[in-house]
This record gives sequence, C-alpha cells and structure tokens, in this order.
Amino acid sequence: MPNTQISAIICTHNRDTYLGAAIDSLLAQDFDGEFEVVVVDNGSSDRTVEVVEQRSHNPRLKYIFEPVIGLSVARNTGARVASAEILAYLDDDAEASSDWLQVLYSAYQDNPKLAIAGGKVTLLWPEGTQAPFWLSKGLSANLGAYDLGDSIVYIDNPGQTPRGLNYSIRHSFLETVGGFNTHLGRIGTKLLSNEELQMTELALQHQMQVAYLPNATVAHNVSPERLKRSWFISRGWWQGVSECYREQLAGKAGFGQLQRGSERFFRGLYKTLQYFPDPAERFDKLVYAYGQIGYLSTAIQGLLSKSKKE
Repeated sequence: MPNTQISAIICTHNRDTYLGAAIDSLLAQDFDGEFEVVVVDNGSSDRTVEVVEQRSHNPRLKYIFEPVIGLSVARNTGARVASAEILAYLDDDAEASSDWLQVLYSAYQDNPKLAIAGGKVTLLWPEGTQAPFWLSKGLSANLGAYDLGDSIVYIDNPGQTPRGLNYSIRHSFLETVGGFNTHLGRIGTKLLSNEELQMTELALQHQMQVAYLPNATVAHNVSPERLKRSWFISRGWWQGVSECYREQLAGKAGFGQLQRGSERFFRGLYKTLQYFPDPAERFDKLVYAYGQIGYLSTAIQGLLSKSKKE
C-alpha cells in the first residue's frame, strides 16, 4: 500500500483456532493513517490459508508463505515484505486493543531515538477455566503476561524487555543489526526464546531507546495445553537453553557458564525448599532450577564442540 505508516505483522504456525481473531483485531484498528496487515504463514498444515482467504477482500491484508520453520525466520520474512518503517508484531493467538497501532506509531513519531516499544499484556483464559493454584505471578510471564505499571517506562534492563507477542521495532534499526537472530526464538516445538532480549541489548549498545507503553495493550489467549505443569517444565528447560545460546552469541561462552549455571541451579533448589509451603512459589523455583539444567547441558555441549574443533 502506498504511504504505509505502520506494518502489523502476524507470524503464524498451525494456530488456525486463534488466527482469525488476531487478524480481525488488526483490520479493525482505529488508526489515523495508512497501515497494512502482513500474515507470515510459517509452514502451517492446518486451515491457516482458509482463515486468511476469508478476509482476503480487505486490501490491507497481505499473505506470504515462509517454509523454513522458525519464529525469527518468519519475523525477518515479515520485515522484508513490509512497506513501513515501523513494524508491529502481534502473536497469532493474541488480540490487539483498537488503538494499539496508533499508540505505537505515535511513540515513534514523537521520539526518533526509539528503536523498540511494546505494551501491557493481559491473559485470556480458556472458557470455564482460571489460573491454576500452582501458577505464580513470575510464571505467568511465561504465558506472556507483562505489566510494568500505568506510566511509560524507558528500559535499561534487558530483563524487562517487551514481550514478543506485543512488540514493535523500527525497520531501519532491525536492518542495521542484521534482523532477528535465527538461532534464538521458537523453532517448531523447541521453545527457544530471548531474541527480544538480545535485540534490547543491541538497541542500548547503539544508543537507542526501548520503551514500555502501558496503553499499547494486547490480550493473549492461553491455550489449554499451557495449563499443565509439564508445559512450564519444558518452557523452563528451553529458557535455560536460550540463555546459554544468547551468551554464546555475545562472546560469553566458556567455563564461566558452568560456574554460573551451577550456582543458579543450587540457588533454585534451595529456594524450592524454602518456599515448600507455597505451591505456586515452590513450583516457580523448581522450574527455574530445571531451566539451569538445560543451560548447563547446552554449555557442556558447546565446550565439547569447541574442544573437538581444536
């Protein structure tokens, strides 16, 4: 579309159940200007194409198929075909508030130093269910929950990075840093992450800003399979793997990772026992400890691989 001011991008893989609502929430945006909606079909084998075709009469909607599985790959593909300087990424199982694009776009217009921005994320539970008694506030973040308050926050701690399901980035900055790192980010059933955290680190290194915008709100659907303890255990493992990969990509690989991972593992076990009477905090610390096993396993593999090359 000519003079497109912001491109909303949905990267999707076999989520036809939620995809329609995600697209509709974008097509119905109250935006003072021109915008487009790009759907990147990342190797889906379900009804994704049909869901998009049902809305193909809308000229704002673009569709592209990306056969190489991987969220970061799909995000880079979306950026490549997008027309605008501001890219807004919405997950395929999320629903944006009606002024989401307007809030994001205005923030970039008012601040040329802004590289990345995201907003508050609430959770939508499956019908007839509620948060499990063993789910802590900390583990709710694994489901996408994100709330830094009701005021704008400029982030200097990468750990507070906006969630990828409600995330925007300046196109020119993304190109400057070479796109999203394809070694990070979800790949099929591998729940890798930390690609947004790494991007925040790069933005700060480039003397750019990262902002939390409380009014850029998104609601995230929690699928039933994510209400099982086993999903959180798996998510914790891959979080540890992702953190190890991120450190290796930043040049921090080596025996120091074994020390850091071991210290965090034993700290997690200690806190698991410390919070034993509290089922939510106990499970939270157990997931953390288990994640350090994933971290240590990846660190050891990295050391062994380096040793073989030498």
